Amino acid sequence: MRNSRHVPVMLQRCLDLLAPALERPGAVVVDCTLGLGGHSEALLTRFPEARLVALDRDKEALRLSGERLAPFGDRAVLVHAVYDELPDVLRRLGVPRVRGVLFDLGVSSMQLDEADRGFAYAQDAPLDMRMDQSTGVSAAEVLNTYAPGELVRVLRAYGEEKQAKRIVSAIVREREKAPFTGSARLVELIRDALPQAVKRTGGNPAKRTFQALRIEVNGELAVLERAVPAAVKALDVGGRIAVLSYQSLEDRLVKQVFAAGATSTAPPGLPVVPERYQPRLKLLTRGAELPTEEEIAENRRAAPARLRGAERIREDAE
Repeated sequence: MRNSRHVPVMLQRCLDLLAPALERPGAVVVDCTLGLGGHSEALLTRFPEARLVALDRDKEALRLSGERLAPFGDRAVLVHAVYDELPDVLRRLGVPRVRGVLFDLGVSSMQLDEADRGFAYAQDAPLDMRMDQSTGVSAAEVLNTYAPGELVRVLRAYGEEKQAKRIVSAIVREREKAPFTGSARLVELIRDALPQAVKRTGGNPAKRTFQALRIEVNGELAVLERAVPAAVKALDVGGRIAVLSYQSLEDRLVKQVFAAGATSTAPPGLPVVPERYQPRLKLLTRGAELPTEEEIAENRRAAPARLRGAERIREDAE
């Protein structure tokens, strides 16, 4: 299903969520995860008077989406940056506030589809997994150099892998014979290390380990923990944010930031709640919204998606 890489996830719903904030002339919207530019192209098309700032840490993604968005001219500004750098990017561009922010988290379709990036466990590839291949340590370096206890922590914290100790024991044993370089050897090792009962459920048994390594290599959760509050802070009153997550750790983090913003911070028992304690956000989704069956049929990568949205309803208290 090669064309699945060209289908932006939950596109219509994301546009509808952001629409009330982006229909005013000159509205600035930020796509924090540009990828192949599908969401960005749709934003620029649907909101012809909006301007776009789009970020990606992957230079190849910026090149490809730059070609796709070229017809929009100077309405689109593409920036090589990680999304927690949003405040710096906006400062450099002289944009004090924005009307909309979109995050489409996880691995881009391009990264999954290009075998030599090492993200996919279905084919043998170098164990890289860096979203920006010009910096940082690769997945192979993590596997070959981390202490056993540290590897167990990574697999448990980022992959929610119950069999972490068993897998790490096998990794340590194998890396003493020869360092890890390709994904096929790791997939085979995980299959061999797991009990039969575990292998019968939950899809590819390597999935959780690959997720954990990817998050560790790219610092994804730490970046997200900084990025979502920064994006909320950058929103104008009436501005909106939409976040697509693909696994429970990301979704939980987004949920916590939104819930905190939508909660009064007043001490209990106040007869009248002063403005400074009032919520800053209004939630736009009841829990996390899921893709429809039709969307999943069209694009299997939409299946795990969870969408949350919020609107900025007042300024921060000074």
